[in-house]
Amino acid sequence: MTRMAAMPWDQPAPEREGLPSAWSLFPEDLEALGCPGSALETFRRLHRPWTWKDGAPELGVSIRRWLSGVADLNLPRLAEKQPSEDGSTKLALELADGKRIEAVHMPRKVRNPRVTYCISSQVGCAMGCTFCATGSMGILRNLQPGEILGQVLSLMSELGPDRGHLLTLVFMGMGEPLHNLDNLHRAIRLMCHPAGLGLGKNRITVSTSGLVSGIEKLALLEPRPLLALSLNATTDEARSRTMPVNRVWNLARLRRALDTWGAKRGEKFCFEYVLLAGENDTEADAERLADWLGDLRSGHNLNLIPMNEHAASSFHQPSEDRVQQFAEWLKARGCFVTVRRSRGRDVQGACGQLVKGKAGSPTENT
Repeated sequence: MTRMAAMPWDQPAPEREGLPSAWSLFPEDLEALGCPGSALETFRRLHRPWTWKDGAPELGVSIRRWLSGVADLNLPRLAEKQPSEDGSTKLALELADGKRIEAVHMPRKVRNPRVTYCISSQVGCAMGCTFCATGSMGILRNLQPGEILGQVLSLMSELGPDRGHLLTLVFMGMGEPLHNLDNLHRAIRLMCHPAGLGLGKNRITVSTSGLVSGIEKLALLEPRPLLALSLNATTDEARSRTMPVNRVWNLARLRRALDTWGAKRGEKFCFEYVLLAGENDTEADAERLADWLGDLRSGHNLNLIPMNEHAASSFHQPSEDRVQQFAEWLKARGCFVTVRRSRGRDVQGACGQLVKGKAGSPTENT
């Protein structure tokens, strides 16, 4: 496919200036910087919020003094909490430079209770998807690895759970995770460290709008998280209209990237399809979607997500009858389908509704 002029995601996003976050550092980094005492124990105290006191790690006077000279000891600050009637909570987190990001805390009432966090990877987003509120912000900057991880630690400290093995993470908040791949993957490595949260890689899902260059790089990294792909259209014309990334990497190229991913045992793709009334919800769309999935249609999950309406987009949610009909059309073609009821809709915390400015600026989703 002929490549056009450089797109916003072709350029590196701005980075935060200043000292690296203390939560960006591995034990070997702490040791190389001259950590007094055990670098591994310092890492353990930083990364296990269930051992903290009064919302902060107990480091000891000498280590805290030393660490404050070589690293930033600020965690994202919980600035706003908006509880939803469904039990989830939308959270605004303020970063050290005053910028704000959003996350969602979603407890699950199942036999073995877990909590899912929907977290952000950037402030804003460069992808420009026309149905997504975050896309209306543009890209402001990347999150550092310690800021990505810091969301998780702050939420665990304030809201639980009290151990990493009870946690599931989805990178479906603000930003395109694969546009910030280096910082993202360092954060994932930190989260999976056995002296820290000790998360299993299959408890982490990274969602992309279809940044093929990032998909192909992530496929080669370890630990490799699960991959979710936001499709949302079944023709290149329609997808390019709502998702500019398709003008560079079309549906056929995207499908080839999945073929070369090389799914391992226990790995499943998650396909996300936002249903937009009158735009992508016909029986012909269902047939094309099943054809595109091909041999992936039965072994991997297809999430249908009725559009979560917001003021930045003119698209609307289909009727409940059309949502169910679309699901039936797909099931008849052998697809494994889930209709996902986005949590936090009443507080503008659902998929595609996250948008924030600086501290002191309006915080409504616009």
